[in-house]
Amino acid sequence: MSLIAVRPGPGVARPYRFPTVTRRTVAGGQVVAAHLPGQNLAVALLLLDAGAAREPLGREGLGGVLAKAVEEGTAQRDATAYALAIEALGTELVIGLDWDSFQVSVQVPVDRLSAAVELLAEAVRTPRLDPADILRVRDDEATALRMDWANPGPRADAVLRADLYGADVRHGRPMYGDPDSVAGLDVDDVRVFHSEWFLRPGTLVVAGDLERIDLDALGAAAFAGAGGGPAPQEGPVPLTLREGRRILLVDRPGSVQSTLRLGHPSPHRAHPDHVPTTLAGTVLGGAFTSRLNHLIREVHGYTYGIRGDFATSRRFGRFAVASGVQTAVTAPALVEAVGEIARTQLTGVTEEELAVARSWRAGQLSVELQSPRAIASALTTLVVHGLPDDYHARLRESLLSADVEQVSAAAAAHLRPEALTLVVEGDAAVIRDELVATGLGEVVDATL
Repeated sequence: MSLIAVRPGPGVARPYRFPTVTRRTVAGGQVVAAHLPGQNLAVALLLLDAGAAREPLGREGLGGVLAKAVEEGTAQRDATAYALAIEALGTELVIGLDWDSFQVSVQVPVDRLSAAVELLAEAVRTPRLDPADILRVRDDEATALRMDWANPGPRADAVLRADLYGADVRHGRPMYGDPDSVAGLDVDDVRVFHSEWFLRPGTLVVAGDLERIDLDALGAAAFAGAGGGPAPQEGPVPLTLREGRRILLVDRPGSVQSTLRLGHPSPHRAHPDHVPTTLAGTVLGGAFTSRLNHLIREVHGYTYGIRGDFATSRRFGRFAVASGVQTAVTAPALVEAVGEIARTQLTGVTEEELAVARSWRAGQLSVELQSPRAIASALTTLVVHGLPDDYHARLRESLLSADVEQVSAAAAAHLRPEALTLVVEGDAAVIRDELVATGLGEVVDATL
């Protein structure tokens, strides 16, 4: 006997619908919620304008230390008692930090949401911040960074960021700081940062069955004891591009591999070209089927993988390419990567390539935006970047309707191969002469 199975064909795509967004002002803060009818799980996320960009220059890493310190007990309970209280609800604090925000969230059954939000607010507003705990967490974070920075990549990333924006501004330094900046933090640094940014109301994001949730009560719990009003806002960072390329060489003696980081500044997240620019980045380097991955991996075999795309935040963005290649092919890999970026900027994309990018990006929405936590995360995008409430409802159609002319125009406008900074971390004694011979730009020894 033989078993014969017929593979089913693809079905008709179901309509994509993002939940209706509700906003209200409660107790001096903002509540932004999405209704998920019949959903038994709910997510509440406290969004604070206390991202890495708020850290003082020279004190990079404060947010990361605070993220760990708020779980070390509160003014009301020690660490053990707090852990038992949050675990009794069947949840945990999920803490996230990026350039623009500090986020703390809980996910629980709807009937436990109010109690969970009270515990969340307790940790955020009244952490114990015992000096011994702060110093221990700081030392742990510094040790973790030292271990990370011993690997290829973090130094190259830091050199690229400093060259693009300048090391004299906060966003020109690593988002989580470096081993020295974190090790240099003291108790007062952490306590002052908390008092300046964590006692403002912020925004409570809620995703769940709103017919079973009292948003006013949740807001009152989340914003209890908060004050000071919203954080001051600054506009986008002026887009300043380098005149001519240059190669920054980070010496890693004896390395058998070179780490490549290529990049230049690009527009911020709320720029009107965001969708076509994202699609252009997907075609060039944002997917396994991308031009860069096909050329550098499949055609030449220089790398296991290479990625390039546009990364954005509220005030700034950057186009960046990342890869690792064998030392012997460092120079040709760099030449080919720059050439592909230039070709895409000059000639744009094809309909066939764009069809794949559109389908993939639009398809991701249907797959990713299914859980309460994913919906809550999407709502934070609206708040942080000042996007309209129907942004996600229209996003799928915006992706699918983008045409070759729009995406090619975005590539022409926002890819700047002539202004690239090319960072190479590898064995300088072996690769320097070959890098000079490429003619891609002046070769400069990089220091941190």
